[in-house]
Amino acid sequence: MAKTQRNRRGKPDPQKPQNPQNSSGSFSEPTAPIKAMDKRPVRWDMVVLFLVISIGGTFLAIQMKGNQPTERLTFQVLRKFDHDQSAFTQGLVMHDGFLWESTGKKGKSSFRKVELETGKVLQQVDLDDQYFGEGMTWHDGLFYQLTWKENTCFVYDQEMKQVNQFHYEGEGWGLTSDGTHLIMSDGTSALRFLDPETFEEIKKVNVQLRNFRVSELNELEYAGGKIFANVWMQDFIYEIDPQTGNVTRVIDLAGLWPARDRPNEGVLNGIAINPENRKLLVTGKYAPYIWEIEVLPTSNR
Repeated sequence: MAKTQRNRRGKPDPQKPQNPQNSSGSFSEPTAPIKAMDKRPVRWDMVVLFLVISIGGTFLAIQMKGNQPTERLTFQVLRKFDHDQSAFTQGLVMHDGFLWESTGKKGKSSFRKVELETGKVLQQVDLDDQYFGEGMTWHDGLFYQLTWKENTCFVYDQEMKQVNQFHYEGEGWGLTSDGTHLIMSDGTSALRFLDPETFEEIKKVNVQLRNFRVSELNELEYAGGKIFANVWMQDFIYEIDPQTGNVTRVIDLAGLWPARDRPNEGVLNGIAINPENRKLLVTGKYAPYIWEIEVLPTSNR
């Protein structure tokens, strides 16, 4: 996906949120019982301390409950297919036996029909130079393609003829479909559920991992009742519950495309499902391959 100007100028140093440190407190039992007629003043400092510890303990319990370990997965490469290394990949979807791809950069943005086995571009629609292509998806007989800052979604039929377009507020990053709604990311932690006939926002959920918001959600794919998302500048795919926005699993793709082999701006971006075997197809911006992977528990690596 296209990113903010800050990120376009270089790779930011990731700032990982730190979980709050745990604290505990205890009371010492009084050495002697308090007499019924004791006139000593109330120790308000102790009362306040008791309340602070009680409230803090409740908060800590909630935090611990919310911070249950998120399942971490790894991968095994099954096959790899050639991919156009000039493609600044923004969106990816498998449909009708072909790979459909959206590419970015002004003057180079396109919507493509690609032969998976060879990487050959069979058909291509070029966007006008003013547009920066972004995420795309297939929904109910039509393809939808976002643009980054031009607030425009182009709609095509299966012959790749433009049949409609929509306007939206904010940036366009990732796009997928759950069969009922279009689901769009915009660079924030929000996933916006849209009416595909009007592009009206129906609802919104915020993505979070262990109570921390996850922003810069990139290319999206919906499968098996979950949303899979690249995150800008990360070698992870997040599996997201679309009802709550909670990250349920993290697929670690470290080593799939070694950093030494990547060009400038070469980052993982692009997720599709191979309908033949339900395996993940993943790629990146300027990547030499599309990798078909099997997702595995980390103990199987």
